[in-house]
Amino acid sequence: MMKQYIKPFTVLLACMVITAVYSCGGGSAADEEETVANPQTPVTVTTIDNSALADSIELNATSSFLQKNYVKANAIGYIQKVNIQPGHYVEKGQLMFTIKTKEAQSIGNTINVLDTTFKFSGINNIRASRSGYVTDLTHQVGDYVQDGEQLATISDRESFAFVLQLPYELKRVLQNNQNLVLTLPDGEKLNGHVASTMPSVDSLSQTQGIVIKVNSSHPIPDNLVAKALIIKTAKSSAPSLPKSAVLSNETQNEFWVMKLINDTTAIRTPIKKGIESGGKVEIVSPKFNTNDRIAVSGNYGLADTAKVKIVKP
Repeated sequence: MMKQYIKPFTVLLACMVITAVYSCGGGSAADEEETVANPQTPVTVTTIDNSALADSIELNATSSFLQKNYVKANAIGYIQKVNIQPGHYVEKGQLMFTIKTKEAQSIGNTINVLDTTFKFSGINNIRASRSGYVTDLTHQVGDYVQDGEQLATISDRESFAFVLQLPYELKRVLQNNQNLVLTLPDGEKLNGHVASTMPSVDSLSQTQGIVIKVNSSHPIPDNLVAKALIIKTAKSSAPSLPKSAVLSNETQNEFWVMKLINDTTAIRTPIKKGIESGGKVEIVSPKFNTNDRIAVSGNYGLADTAKVKIVKP
């Protein structure tokens, strides 16, 4: 009889243990199912900020000597001396060429022997009319030249400038960009100012040449391409967010941010953006409060009313 009594008790105890185990396991499964159904995406947040923003465009400006002086022979004869070389800098009035006329070369000092007071030499000196660099030298000592024949070319130093090709549709912004900073390929920056505009427009590119004068302590070669930053629009204080906080569709005609309405929920909020500058985007609308929290990382691909978890950056 004792054995028959113990057996039902053992079965009952085993059933209670099994029920307890399954109850605990069922709770864990429910928790896991809830977690999977409502995942929380870790995000970092930021707030609206007022920043100085500028919408700008970078254009090329090419160095150039706008005026060139052509040195020409003033008599028919032979070149006796050449005091310049290509690339040399010459001052105004500096002796460049010496020409002995054809007649003097032919008769020599015969006239002086016949009449010592005549003092005929047949030597003509040609001097630089302007200061600048010799960019072309076409004759050397011994060459026979005609009157008016070109001997050399001097690039006028005073005419040196950078010429910027400005799209004609941006002409209105030139008024606010009279002073510019040019960046040379080696990183050197030069302060410049707009001196004049060319009277014609390129028929293909529809750009107009803008002459920019610069102050430089050293010579700058011709045809050097520099970068000029043209500011189209500038605002000293505009509500802005980091660029990573702004999301868009594939065609980039719709923009939105993920705004947190509480510590665990972010909603999709359409925005209208303005100027983009230096990793910042101007938020034209809606108007956010300074305590509004916007997801700045982990926001990509989030659906509306997504569950999030705020983490420190």
